[in-house]
Amino acid sequence: MPQSFRAGEPGSLDSPNQSTRTEDGARPQAPAMRRSKARYRILALLAVGTMINYLDRTVLGIAAPQLTKELGINAALMGLVFSMFSWSYVVAQIPGGLFLDRFGSRVTYYLSMTLWSVFTLLQGFVHGLGALMTCRLGLGVSEAPCFPTNSRVVATWFPQNERAMATGTYTVGEYIGLAFFSPLLFALMGAFGWRSLFYVVGAVGIVFGVVWWLCYREPRDHPAANEAELAYIEAGGGLVHRDTGNAQDKKESQSRPFEWRTIGKLLKHRQLTGICLGQFAGNSTLVFFLTWFPTYLATERHMGWLKIGFFAIMPFIAASVGVMFGGTLSDWLLRRGKSANVARKLPIIAGLLLASTIVLANYVQSNVVVIAILSLAFFAQGMAALGWTLVSDIAPDGLLGATGGIFNLAANLAGIVTPLVVGFIVAATGSFVGALVFIGAIALVGALSYIFIVGDIKRIVITD
Repeated sequence: MPQSFRAGEPGSLDSPNQSTRTEDGARPQAPAMRRSKARYRILALLAVGTMINYLDRTVLGIAAPQLTKELGINAALMGLVFSMFSWSYVVAQIPGGLFLDRFGSRVTYYLSMTLWSVFTLLQGFVHGLGALMTCRLGLGVSEAPCFPTNSRVVATWFPQNERAMATGTYTVGEYIGLAFFSPLLFALMGAFGWRSLFYVVGAVGIVFGVVWWLCYREPRDHPAANEAELAYIEAGGGLVHRDTGNAQDKKESQSRPFEWRTIGKLLKHRQLTGICLGQFAGNSTLVFFLTWFPTYLATERHMGWLKIGFFAIMPFIAASVGVMFGGTLSDWLLRRGKSANVARKLPIIAGLLLASTIVLANYVQSNVVVIAILSLAFFAQGMAALGWTLVSDIAPDGLLGATGGIFNLAANLAGIVTPLVVGFIVAATGSFVGALVFIGAIALVGALSYIFIVGDIKRIVITD
């Protein structure tokens, strides 16, 4: 991987304008330029943005026990409310990906962040089921481009052997925010009511949207990225030539004209269909924790607010560790010479198999043991959260946004199916036993998809 300028490049020590020699006439050895670390600043922006993203979409789960009483919503209807976000989120995935390919990461993420935060804020003012559902639909549309943008930024800013680490780092934001802010949010709700949650979280997102706009730049436009870092990223497959502002670069990097038949061509490749099914399975476990988990603790385990606030931390901390462990393991295997098939798929398959142990919570009485089982399952789901790394690895050149949109559409069908199925099971049986069986079975299906369907991890080539 290049770490210094090539001979004769402007700025190198052996270029014509710097042809100094030693007393014996020999040219001195050019010292290697130290790589800058601008990509880690970009990664920090993604991590904070992802944390806010998940706070906005899941704060309803924290508010649900109080909100349902005030608005008179039963379990089946609440399952429908939870799923409304994913209905519009799924529908907007492909349009969101196309918008991303057309307008780039900076504009797309700023508009997405600002709009979803506004819809979060508005949920604090609702007084009926219709208004709440409308806000959830708006939230879903607004958040749709977020993860395709994350994937595009990682593919742009990071070489392949750092992408699992980068994906794991921003993904951990999903869990860290909920782990460390859940007690604060429960305390806020206890002191000021459920509406205060939406006011605070929405306002934070609007402010961060401005921070993103001021701080994000493409690699060649970023003032802190030197040539050594850009060369390192590009040598590892990073797309640093994208959106540079240079007319020739823009001409070379134009996205291919979109045609709907392109979607069909992408879906014919087993790599994409397999990871879509696998991500659906992993998201089913995630969605349970983001929606029904506080209600499960309150109704099935009969915990009070303070105990819920304390116990709710544990699975999310475990998931955070799982995300970082899975990403680090994947990149370590890749650096050790293992194939992308082993390095990318092994942590995901192991995680999905282990996530299926969530069903064991049905057979124990101790709350401490239940939380331990749920934490293990959520740790495993975190391990499996490397799907976006595979999107970066397999997406055709010029179609990263569209590929990410398809992937996120399929993956987030879990956000529609899981809340509805859990809601109907709980409404029909008065228990979460069947719901946990459902979550465990779906995790097993996801593991089988990665074992038998995905095949080789390699970049898809779309032929005209």
